[in-house]
Amino acid sequence: MLNITENKLNKEVDLKVFESGRLVFHHRHYKHFNRFLMAFTIIGLIILFLPWTQTINGNGYLTTLTPDQRPQTVQSAIPGRIEKWYVREGDFVEAGDTILVMSEVKDEYFDPRLVDRTQMQIDAKSRSVGSYREKVRALEAQIVALGQERGLKLEQTRNKLMQANLKVKSDSIDLEAARTGILIAQRQFDRTSTLEDEGLKAVTDVEEKRLKLQEAQAKLISAENKLLASKNEVLNARMEVGRIQAEYTDKISKAQSDLFTAQSDQFDTEAQVTKLENQFTNYERRRDLNVIRAPQNGFVNKAIQSGIGQTFKEGEQLVSIMPTSVDLAVETYVAPIDLPLIHLGEKFRIQFDGWPAIIFSGWPNVSYGTYGGVVVAIETNISQNGKYRILIAPDPDDHPWPAQLRVGSGAYSLGLLQDVPIWFELWRQLNGFPPNYYNPNDTGTAKSMEKQ
Repeated sequence: MLNITENKLNKEVDLKVFESGRLVFHHRHYKHFNRFLMAFTIIGLIILFLPWTQTINGNGYLTTLTPDQRPQTVQSAIPGRIEKWYVREGDFVEAGDTILVMSEVKDEYFDPRLVDRTQMQIDAKSRSVGSYREKVRALEAQIVALGQERGLKLEQTRNKLMQANLKVKSDSIDLEAARTGILIAQRQFDRTSTLEDEGLKAVTDVEEKRLKLQEAQAKLISAENKLLASKNEVLNARMEVGRIQAEYTDKISKAQSDLFTAQSDQFDTEAQVTKLENQFTNYERRRDLNVIRAPQNGFVNKAIQSGIGQTFKEGEQLVSIMPTSVDLAVETYVAPIDLPLIHLGEKFRIQFDGWPAIIFSGWPNVSYGTYGGVVVAIETNISQNGKYRILIAPDPDDHPWPAQLRVGSGAYSLGLLQDVPIWFELWRQLNGFPPNYYNPNDTGTAKSMEKQ
């Protein structure tokens, strides 16, 4: 009723004459209602001072702590063609079990005896290396023999040179004796000629002395010839020493050149052997790569390549495997404004998809169906969705996570921050302030709010 008329209905009609009016307007009800309002106000004031845990939330999914425990695909390092499958989707495989067998698609690997033929080439080249090694030893022995022979020849020639020098000395002495002899013969001839002029000597004596003088002159000329011949022999001996040195130097140099050539051929052949051994190892390893094996224990999720005779390139995904033994973790994302509030070792409460839960964000102790977690990694680079990624592991101080959880299922995370009074949290929410920044090592209740 708008109560805009001058005729007041409450003045014209007494509502207390009715039963319902007497019940509503009884003074006893006013008293009970006032008591109810008073009790509600006191309880509300008490509730405002109860502790409240500030929280931040994020959505994510289940993953694993280590990368090697996450779902992986098996690739082939070489191109090939599928020949036979040994598994089906859903099969359990152990590390090293054969998944499929493939064959080569490149013509240079078609030869089924490629590895054996490469080994034969290695053996032949190895024998060639042995031959070059023996040739090197023979040339080294030849160089040693030539050096010894040169020493003997030089010693022999030096002996001849020494004999020639001695002969030169001997001929020099003979020459000096011949010169002395001719002086004596000349004096005797002169004296006999003088005596013959004086009549004291006969003509025959003069002629005898002239003959002896001529013989002395002949001996002098012969001695000079012998001396010149001896000096010539010295020069020949010296030339022979030089010739022997040059001859054997040439022979030794040629042998050394052959030695270096043989060593070069040996090293080149050894390099070829090493290259062939490398090819042999590559061929052997490539032959092993024709069999695709499981890298670890797990279940075959999906065969990405299928059929028989289908070809694929190197690096293409063939099959997906999910490891069996995994350490579960929650990969969740938080807003950039909440990132400074998260530290390593921070406590989180987690709700998993498929597990019913009753969550009181401010009173985690009375929540039902949530599980404890601890922050083990915080990403320093923002993700494509505009949030930061954090990794949460099971809390060892809390009850374990359900055994039925599977990697990839969703999870809702609730980060537990500082305890503050409810009135402070209401004031913060009304003003739109972020939760208080704090250090997890600090203790105490509410602190002054620091603007981010």
